Amino acid sequence: MSHVPGLRILVVEDEALIALELECLLDDLGYVTVGVAGSSSEAIELGRTTVPDIALVDIHLIDGPTGIDVARTLSSDPRTSVVFMTANDKRIPADFAGALGVIAKPYSERAVAGALRYVAALRAGGQPEADGLDGFRLATHGAPGHEL
Repeated sequence: MSHVPGLRILVVEDEALIALELECLLDDLGYVTVGVAGSSSEAIELGRTTVPDIALVDIHLIDGPTGIDVARTLSSDPRTSVVFMTANDKRIPADFAGALGVIAKPYSERAVAGALRYVAALRAGGQPEADGLDGFRLATHGAPGHEL
C-alpha cells in the first residue's frame, strides 16, 4: 500500500503555484487536502477548524518566518502531525517546533510520498524504517506524542 486513503492534509504555503502543485500531488497520491493557508493566522485557524492529520508547513510565509509558530501551535494538538517543507532548514529550531521532520525544497514527488508514508505509519503506531527517505530529514528528537 503506497498511502493511507483519506489521510487529511493541511498545506501551509504562501506561494500559490507551489501550493497548487502540492495539492495536485497530494490528490494524485490519494490524500485529501483540507485547506491551503498562506499566513500564520490563516494556518492556525484552518488547523483548529479542520484538525488535519498532517500539516505540511513552509517556514517563510506572507507574514514572515512564522511557520515555526504555526508548527508549535498545530503540533500541540496530538491529532495533528507537522512536517516542515522549506529550502532554508537552518531556520528550524533544535526542537523542530514539534515537527517530525523536514522535506527539502525543491521537493520531489518521491520525497513527499516517502515522508507521508513514514508519518502515516508512525501515526498508526508502527516503527517505520527511516532508511531510504530521500529528501526527508527526521527531527533529531522525539516529537511530543511520537516516539522516534
